[in-house]
Amino acid sequence: MAIYPNKEQIEELMRGPADQPVVMINLLKFKERAGDGEGDVSGQEAYGRYGAKMREFVESHGGRFIWAGRIDSMVIGEEDPGFHVAALVEYPSRAKFLEIAGSDHVRKIGEHRTAGLESQWLLASTETPPLVEPAP
Repeated sequence: MAIYPNKEQIEELMRGPADQPVVMINLLKFKERAGDGEGDVSGQEAYGRYGAKMREFVESHGGRFIWAGRIDSMVIGEEDPGFHVAALVEYPSRAKFLEIAGSDHVRKIGEHRTAGLESQWLLASTETPPLVEPAP
């Protein structure tokens, strides 16, 4: 499975609303043991090194980490992709997301991400009107 977007995926991302925040839905699957250069740690521990630095960087550029948690079970679906963690991160805009993700700083700390991550789904979402009206 992929851990980086391809050109077509970036183009699709940028077709979304340019003037609104974007929440990135991260579904993460970790390696059992981290790759080279991390020592004898789990993939999740190696990814955590990246995550801590990434959070600080994202928040210093106007983004925010909304929520993260362990995936306990699949309730609806045909095939369990085996993700371990889900996380929601908001960026001020899609352009800001690309600026942050493509920065030299993120490239540098990305070694921890690559060492720990087996696969990822990254979904961009934009706020919409409520699907259900609030109760009176």
